[in-house]
Amino acid sequence: MRNRIVFCGMILIASIYFTANRGLAAEDDARAVGVALVEFHDALNTLFTGDAGPMKEVWSHAEDVTYMGPSGSFQVGWTRIEPYWDKQAAAKLGGKVEPKDIYFAVSPQLSVAHYYEKGENIIDGKSQPVSIRTTTVFRKENGRWKVIGHHTDTLAYLKK
Repeated sequence: MRNRIVFCGMILIASIYFTANRGLAAEDDARAVGVALVEFHDALNTLFTGDAGPMKEVWSHAEDVTYMGPSGSFQVGWTRIEPYWDKQAAAKLGGKVEPKDIYFAVSPQLSVAHYYEKGENIIDGKSQPVSIRTTTVFRKENGRWKVIGHHTDTLAYLKK
């Protein structure tokens, strides 16, 4: 009987330990995904100045990634998305957008952020408002959260 009590006690302690550590890992992942979203928007705002480098850094380079941006285009795979970032950088849209009203769904390997992108672009010297619904999907790759999908509403001034 004593062995059974000790064994049950060990299982209880182990389950508390693993539950607590899983909770910490989940909190760490949630914070890391939040940081990844900030990095994505920093890269996006840098892209508006003509530099695509940071945007290429935050994205996964896998062939299952997708991009459906405000111009209405749809690219699948890094080999199709990477040149698109160069094209967008060359447009030098200017302005700045920020994520607002963010909702995260975070799991150990895959996370989704739903939010609004709000701000402005500068087209032909004129401010154009940005207020679009956005979903950005992240995957943990080699311990880092990378963008694997980005989908927004369209903006009339960017439609192809």
